[in-house]
Amino acid sequence: MTKHTVGLAGFHGTLIQPGDPDYHSARQVWNGGIDRFPAFIARCATAEDVSLAVLFGVRHDLAIAVRGGGHSMPGLSVCEGGLVIDASLMKSIEIDPEQRLVHVGPGVLWCELDAATQAHGFAVPGGEISSTGVAGLTLGGGIGWLSRRYGLTCDNLVAAELVTADGEIMQVSEDAHPELLWGLRGGGGNFGVVTRFTLRLNPIPVPMYAGAVLYPLAEAAGALSVFLDVARDADDDLGLNAALISAPPAPFLSPELHGKPIVALSGCYTGDLAAGEAALRPLRTAGTPLVDGFGPMPYTALQSMVDDSAPAGVSVYARSEWLGQLDDTAIGQLVSAAEQMTSPMSQILVRIAGGAIARVPAQDTAFGFRAAGAILTVAAMWPDRTDPGAAHREWTRATWESLRPWSAGGGYVNHLFDEGPSRVRAAYGEPAWRRLTALKRQFDPDNVFHLNQNIPPEHS
Repeated sequence: MTKHTVGLAGFHGTLIQPGDPDYHSARQVWNGGIDRFPAFIARCATAEDVSLAVLFGVRHDLAIAVRGGGHSMPGLSVCEGGLVIDASLMKSIEIDPEQRLVHVGPGVLWCELDAATQAHGFAVPGGEISSTGVAGLTLGGGIGWLSRRYGLTCDNLVAAELVTADGEIMQVSEDAHPELLWGLRGGGGNFGVVTRFTLRLNPIPVPMYAGAVLYPLAEAAGALSVFLDVARDADDDLGLNAALISAPPAPFLSPELHGKPIVALSGCYTGDLAAGEAALRPLRTAGTPLVDGFGPMPYTALQSMVDDSAPAGVSVYARSEWLGQLDDTAIGQLVSAAEQMTSPMSQILVRIAGGAIARVPAQDTAFGFRAAGAILTVAAMWPDRTDPGAAHREWTRATWESLRPWSAGGGYVNHLFDEGPSRVRAAYGEPAWRRLTALKRQFDPDNVFHLNQNIPPEHS
């Protein structure tokens, strides 16, 4: 036992403290606007390490944050003055192609999982930035390109290994602790630290027809109208996303466009290539494209297509809302908000839901809003850490408020920032909330795991 594991007998990882050479790099997370200084960072190697770390934190009355990929938008992966249980090095990926299952460690990123599963012709529905961690996205729901065909990430969670607040390592499945598995399907990190995810594998074409087309903002209203028309009649194989962004300083765009608002219509098709080309053709002919990037591509290329738009280290502030049907007035609000963006890195995203997401019975998972038509994400991003961000935050809130008339009733758990407990509760709905608080009382009655979108152990 070295000085780095004092107080953690049997710990096989590394206990990092202020003053250690790697302390400052270890406390950094994706959102550069988060600058917190934990007292300890327990970089774990095994589930037993996680168990020891949890007990260490409880024994010393430390606030506990849990880090997988470190991509939590509101920065929940790190805490001030407490203990970070860092599972980022637990990167095991075990594929069982016969059973169509993959066993995934809590430190695995989507780029790592996608590369491994695509080699077998499979994928798990994931997010849209490939550096995102599998763990946090799964526990909060997980919506992405394949979700209309194969459901949310949490819908594909079939089993888990969980370390509870008393240090117990539990095996959770439909046969063992099914109610707890229900809670892990969307209930976030409220019930413990998941040290292994067992996820369902789904067949994908390699390559698949996918890509994006860019239009100037002057054509955005018409392009978005076409996009919504396509979405209304879309079959499950069609994944759709619209983004109002600023044109990047890329060589494929004229210099006079750089930094100017544009609209990107993106899509993928999980069926036949020719059928995909036909289904997505309306997006490519909705106006006069600045760039048309559609064509056959590997799923891994689709998953990393917008990585450059969300680099690690920029400051981020966001709002989200599940939406019902959008109309021309809503389109006008989206375009107006794009005109008022305060940073060239900021984004307004509308991802189409429905399909397989809507067919999962509401009581089958903790996740809510199965009937929503789309999800809105308004993300202000700015690279200057000396910028306090007041204008960017105000733009985010104002944009979100302007789209609230089309709300389906609440936000997305993984994207909640400083919105208070009522928004967390609304994200689940009352029937699920009652079940979740009962689970919390059973498995974490002292609310050890509270640095998250918290579900308290009491129903109030």
